[in-house]
Amino acid sequence: MGGYLRLLRRPEVLWPFGSAVVARLPLAMTPLGMIVLVAHLRDSYATAGLVTAAFAWCTAISLPLWGSVMDRTGQPRVIATTSCVSAALLATMAVLAVNGAADSTLIAIAAATGLSFPPVSPAIRVAWTTVVPDADERRTAYALDAVAVETIFVTGPLLLTALLTAPAAVPLVVTALLMVTGGLAYSCSPAARGWRPTPGADGTRGPSPLRSRGVLLTLLVGLGMAVGFGQMDVAMTATAEHSYSSNTVLGLLFASAAIGSTTGGLWYGSRRWRSPQRRHLPITLGGYAAGLAAVAVVVGASDAPSLALIVTALAVTGLFISPSLIPQQALIDANADPSRLSEAQGWLFTALTSGAAAGMAIAGFIIDNNGPAAGFATAALTVGVAALLAIGAQPTWRTGMDISAPAQRRPAGPNP
Repeated sequence: MGGYLRLLRRPEVLWPFGSAVVARLPLAMTPLGMIVLVAHLRDSYATAGLVTAAFAWCTAISLPLWGSVMDRTGQPRVIATTSCVSAALLATMAVLAVNGAADSTLIAIAAATGLSFPPVSPAIRVAWTTVVPDADERRTAYALDAVAVETIFVTGPLLLTALLTAPAAVPLVVTALLMVTGGLAYSCSPAARGWRPTPGADGTRGPSPLRSRGVLLTLLVGLGMAVGFGQMDVAMTATAEHSYSSNTVLGLLFASAAIGSTTGGLWYGSRRWRSPQRRHLPITLGGYAAGLAAVAVVVGASDAPSLALIVTALAVTGLFISPSLIPQQALIDANADPSRLSEAQGWLFTALTSGAAAGMAIAGFIIDNNGPAAGFATAALTVGVAALLAIGAQPTWRTGMDISAPAQRRPAGPNP
């Protein structure tokens, strides 16, 4: 933990990191808050699902678009504006829902909330180059941020659940306050204010990240991993319901995977690797797929599988989640044009978000017909395919840009 603590003792690091954590809590809290609010008021999970889907898909679409704007104009204005607008729309939706607004109105406002959602994740990813110039320290900062995202998706829903005893609109209003508070704090941080867009080699913006074969392959690998992640989430939910009929067990299953992922990410980020990160990705994805397969075997062994074995298997599986995400972010940096890094990172978050949503939908059909073990098994298969893609992408990734010097292209050759 020494490297992480040394970073966090520096105010110019702690400020953007802490504010970004607060600003991104709504990413995990908003979907659950929308489902709970709308389902409670309308007694319809179908309507709640439509409202939440509108928010989720529009958020996924908007991140690369706002990233592109940041690559042109810088971060403070974009983050501050989107935080205020999105928070205002979210609070408005909560109030209108309580006062009986039409379903179509709620869906439209949820979509607008997603379209204006602040692009904090791609922003802080590229801004670390400003406050953490050392390449090894920056890799540690990237790992710390990846682990923080994992933690957000555990603590966010827990925080929202604690607010459910308040009046119906309160959880989403509090979520909106967190969004605007964290977003404005981040927009004023040294990282956001100090980062400057990088012009292309001829003084203009470079080509779209989607024209880079290395970026596209990274997005495909990330999409495959995310589909498996979404399937895993639904399979854990179904396991807790079918085998134990207990929400407490569900929390334990999610916590086990999250603790494993946090531990794996912290360990991975603390190491000084001699080999390039592109070579790590097939290994970590292979470990993730193997862990999911092991969970499938345990869950499918009997109608009442051993909870201790499931928890252990999920914790071991989680060890490979964050270490699979960290190299993907590095590969995006390595293969995108330096003048469009924010947009490129936004596309990665789009792939991860949309992939997880698709995985959840796929898993629902599989589990309804074949049970929770099949959900874990298909997740293992999907992540395994992503690992094979990562192996096939090695020659393309080897000729990418040098991530330790993102403002310069290096000649084609072996990746250092």
